[in-house]
Amino acid sequence: MRSGRPSSYREFWPYYVSQHLHPLNRVLHAVGTTFVIAIAAGAILTTPVWMFAAPVAGYSFAWLGHLVFERNRPATFRHPVWSLMGDFHMYGLMLLGQMKPELEYARRMYPETAAAFDARGA
Repeated sequence: MRSGRPSSYREFWPYYVSQHLHPLNRVLHAVGTTFVIAIAAGAILTTPVWMFAAPVAGYSFAWLGHLVFERNRPATFRHPVWSLMGDFHMYGLMLLGQMKPELEYARRMYPETAAAFDARGA
């Protein structure tokens, strides 16, 4: 994605990670994703109308993380499908304790983003 718009999710992923350097932003994403999973399960077990609450729950936590901690614009606005995939990808890696190498790679791929993040003292 260094040269413009990504042509694949694989190309998009390091950019996505570079937009999630703050640990509390990632935690809020995980909280939102957990709610999405719980609401979806509840909707399956009770009534499908609850599915309308899933995106509200997920995005409210994620966007709060970007606004308050990361101070950047969520990638959802430019790449909605890949961002949703990224949320679940990051969620899985966080549960497995495997985000550190992804963060290090994203910092190398996007040094300007990492430097701006570090300069804010986040």
